[in-house]
Amino acid sequence: MSFRKVVRQSKFRHVFGQPVKNDQCYEDIRVSRVTWDSTFCAVNPKFLAVIVEASGGGAFMVLPLNKTGRIDKAYPTVCGHTGPVLDIDWCPHNDEVIASGSEDCTVMVWQIPENGLTSPLTEPVVVLEGHTKRVGIITWHPTARNVLLSAGQAHRGNVAYKDGCDNVVLIWNVGTAEELYRLDSLHPDLIYNVSWNHNGSLFCSACKDKSVRIIDPRRGTLVAEREKAHEGARPMRAIFLADGKVFTTGFSRMSERQLALWDPENLEEPMALQELDSSNGALLPFYDPDTSVVYVCGKGDSSIRYFEITDEPPYIHFLNTFTSKEPQRGMGSMPKRGLEVSKCEIARNETKEQNGFYKLHERKCEPIVMTVPRKDDLYPDTAGPEAALEAEDWVSGQDADPILISLREAYVPSKQRDLKVSRRNVLSDSRPASYSRSGVSTATAVTDVPSGNLAGEAGKLEEVMQELRTLRVLVKEQGERISRLEEQLGRMENGDT
Repeated sequence: MSFRKVVRQSKFRHVFGQPVKNDQCYEDIRVSRVTWDSTFCAVNPKFLAVIVEASGGGAFMVLPLNKTGRIDKAYPTVCGHTGPVLDIDWCPHNDEVIASGSEDCTVMVWQIPENGLTSPLTEPVVVLEGHTKRVGIITWHPTARNVLLSAGQAHRGNVAYKDGCDNVVLIWNVGTAEELYRLDSLHPDLIYNVSWNHNGSLFCSACKDKSVRIIDPRRGTLVAEREKAHEGARPMRAIFLADGKVFTTGFSRMSERQLALWDPENLEEPMALQELDSSNGALLPFYDPDTSVVYVCGKGDSSIRYFEITDEPPYIHFLNTFTSKEPQRGMGSMPKRGLEVSKCEIARNETKEQNGFYKLHERKCEPIVMTVPRKDDLYPDTAGPEAALEAEDWVSGQDADPILISLREAYVPSKQRDLKVSRRNVLSDSRPASYSRSGVSTATAVTDVPSGNLAGEAGKLEEVMQELRTLRVLVKEQGERISRLEEQLGRMENGDT
């Protein structure tokens, strides 16, 4: 009797990674040295954004994708934050809008000029103020226009900040600069990450208390929770998959790195649990919903592992590993609509599936192309840039899947429209139309004002805005004075006069 080895059939078995040539890298970028488990990088079909070192505040660099090679030290940055930038995220519905969170407790939303920066950008389109501590997580809603989630953090690596953390998740309507929902009682400890589900009706989170939570943000309720999803004390990550399952990375009690797959309907036991190795870098998962492939990058590793997620046991199927010489400080992933799917296809007479990664070194960013050689069509429709809902629709309880586009022919993006912020008239009816569970207004920005009163109302509004600006300056000055006094007190307590 003869035995034949059975190899699982998969169209992704032959995925391979390939770094680009040196002249296609971005050189001399001073990547941020903040010890933070963030990707430090965000990329879309037009721009590459990287959090960089900055003196006297926080900054990130925005480069047109074609601006490769050595980057001049004087190249302009986005530099409006007064503290280090901790996280950035491009708007999925506008390739010229990016949000940033910082140690200065603010969220800022920026409009990048169509052809990139020619001078430093210091004025955001809107500043969202609601956190009392550092903002370490920023993520846009996948289908509703102008809906943004931010989460406060207070740890850097494994060291707690002396002034604590608010552990609050806030959801904003950027178009009206309003705080829609405040979730301040669901996380007792540092939030490691947050991930929306496919249509944005729920999000999942990983927390320092070792729990993975699934949360309904509009109701402010905990839908499901798994305590000790990974028993190790080091950072975890949790992401939603397209079919509603949750994929997590973390550490075992013996500090071995793990992957797990969970069914939200039954979180008692994982559907699958795999141990990888005993390295100590946090594992950052990147998910391609069109192909059900998860790419796992370890902070400080020099490799990217990729796995196919299926409905058949063992559910998590190892595909391959891309290995390079240099460790990665961060990583960005290109949306599928930004890939050049038609390039070289006619000449080679073959179809290729590509996933673009942007790997951060200490002083450069290196694009990496993940390719699947195939003869047949491997380009499923993917999420396009058009929002399926307006923010008001989502607040009212509507949900919608992403609007898909075809990649079989060259995709031509439509003209980007500028982000407009229309603040709710604070001088009109003091009772807004509706309130969230937290008591925060969800009224829209537009209110009807009789035409005869327009001039007077506008004058009063300008007075209030001027007073608000004055108060902000005063608060900033007092904060600086408090910091100086605390420093002086510390020196006195240490006997240093």
